[in-house]
Parts: sequence; structure tokens; C-alpha cells
Amino acid sequence: MQMLALQFTIIPVTPFQQNCSLLWCTQTMRGAFVDAGGEPERLLDAAAHHGVTIESLLVTHGHLDHCGATADLSERLGVPIIGPHREDAFWIEQLGTQAQMFGFPAAKAFTPDRWLEDGDTVEVGP
Repeated sequence: MQMLALQFTIIPVTPFQQNCSLLWCTQTMRGAFVDAGGEPERLLDAAAHHGVTIESLLVTHGHLDHCGATADLSERLGVPIIGPHREDAFWIEQLGTQAQMFGFPAAKAFTPDRWLEDGDTVEVGP
């Protein structure tokens, strides 16, 4: 079995300076954004800068600053959304309202392609 190397960079986004992570396999150059909270153009520029093809969006929880750009990126890139836990659906459904309250750009609610449960694993890049 061949071990693949994983690389990452952190991209602070939104006025909250929340850390979005860009993870990728150094051999395949395929990767994922983790917690795409906002500034989709900045995130896409970072992926292009590193030569990474985004194949999924990983969400740790449903707060605006962690998933505000997720629906936009998923639609634009045609990639699945993985996570968060189903209990975060309430927060995800409120993304539009939260964006207005905090003066963020519009954010759309989404339904993940896969909810995560305790003990689940995800793959990035192979």
C-alpha cells in the first residue's frame, strides 16, 4: 500500500478571520476546503495558486463563519459537501439571516451530500 502525502495551508476569511483550510494530496493535487466560511474568490485563488483541484467541501459545523461560502462553492465547482453533523441543520438553515445580522455577503443554506456521525472518516485527494 502506497502512502500519499497530504499538504495544507490556512486561509483566514471573513471579518472574523476564521481559518479555512485547503488540504491536498501532493501526488494527485486533488483536495478539499475545510470550513469555507466566506470569500469564495479568495479561496479559489488559493487553490489555483497551489495547483489544487477541489473535489469536496468539508464542514466541521454550521456557523456562518465556517460554512458561509459552502453552497456557492459547491454550485460553482460541482463538488459534494461533506459534514457537518445533522444537529447543525438548524444553523445551516439560518445562514441567510446570520449573514444579514453580521453584515456578511449573502449566504445560502445547503443540505450536505453526506452528514457526518461520530467515528466517520473522510478521504481527501487519493
